[in-house]
Amino acid sequence: MSTKLSQKQIGQRITELRKMKGLSQEDLAKSVKISRPSLAQIELGNRTVDVLELQRLSMMLGFSLDDFVSKDFSVSQDAEVKAEAKAKKTEERISVPTLRVNKFKNVLLYILERCAGKPNVGETVLYKLLYFSDFNYYELYEEHLTGAKYRKLPYGPVPQKLDAIITQMMGSGQIQRIKTNYFDKIQTRYIPLVKADLTELKASEKEVIDKVIQQLSDWSAAAISNYSHQDMPWLASKEGEEINYELAFYRDAPFSVRNYGDEIEEK
Repeated sequence: MSTKLSQKQIGQRITELRKMKGLSQEDLAKSVKISRPSLAQIELGNRTVDVLELQRLSMMLGFSLDDFVSKDFSVSQDAEVKAEAKAKKTEERISVPTLRVNKFKNVLLYILERCAGKPNVGETVLYKLLYFSDFNYYELYEEHLTGAKYRKLPYGPVPQKLDAIITQMMGSGQIQRIKTNYFDKIQTRYIPLVKADLTELKASEKEVIDKVIQQLSDWSAAAISNYSHQDMPWLASKEGEEINYELAFYRDAPFSVRNYGDEIEEK
């Protein structure tokens, strides 16, 4: 018996079948010629699937369209459980960040070299430049830049252990903390006293940081905070909890930075 499926039901069934086959979102998306964020939105039930896409999915996932839309459709429970366990293990391996303190210090120094002279770049803007550098790099390369963990706080994502690193850097004469008046408010700023060791940054890492600086470093604290609050990793996280890097793959425009070739998404 066939039934009219909601977008959410279609997404759930595609997710179950993909996991049963042991495919990543990236693998399946490439096979059906759509972007990973598009597949993520389909699986979440936030995007419709056209007939051509559904046909491609049926070929890759091995289901008939009649079975897929039937009321009693199900995948093998045993296979599904095994696939979910495998997917969970893979996700944990990929997404658990490990802070690389020296890399973090050099990324911070590099950003300060480029931006410390700008009157708007106080703590709030600095935190967001670090966040977008880290999450943009992860979305592009599926590797961690600094490995810093970020927590969802009211003013936006904030890197954990930052205070301890800042204290270390001030103690070793790498940076100086100053307080200034900015639009009648006290602003905390950091001044670099040494240059970043650029041998610590790969070309791909520097390129991502440069793009973030170019795009966002002239924004006010309020503007960049509001912007960060619309980014999917922040939106999908609970207040006070750590933000999962994997959520970067659920980004949509204008936040997504991944290049999917000549594909044009229809909105």
